[in-house]
Amino acid sequence: MPSRSFRVGRSSAGLGLFAVKPIAKAAAIVAYHGRRIPTAAAHERERRSGAKYMFEINRRWTIDGSSRKNLARYINHACRPNTEAVLRKGQMVFVALRRIEPEEEITLDYGRDYFDLFIKPLGCRCAPCKAKAAARRSRRKR
Repeated sequence: MPSRSFRVGRSSAGLGLFAVKPIAKAAAIVAYHGRRIPTAAAHERERRSGAKYMFEINRRWTIDGSSRKNLARYINHACRPNTEAVLRKGQMVFVALRRIEPEEEITLDYGRDYFDLFIKPLGCRCAPCKAKAAARRSRRKR
């Protein structure tokens, strides 16, 4: 992958990954790095201790991306994401679904299981959901 097209910065959900230059549709952005562990062990860690940086590759293997060296861990959830995860040559790589503009947050749909376990109890903080919530509050004030 060429020089970094992203930076880590403040996001509505904490820290996030942001484009520093335009990213073309279908361009590889960053790979998800970490130790491979059995998926059953990853599920147990999530249930027992709330481990949040597990990326399931398949039914057998999951990547434990909890290391801060794994910059892809800063990609936040969005209900309307601009990237998708693709398995390439044994690596999980995030690829742009559309052109991403500079300073735009790089986002991914984490999937229903993760959403229900970690995001739903606190409420989704992605831009589309925040805008929807603000519109609801605005209508109630009228």
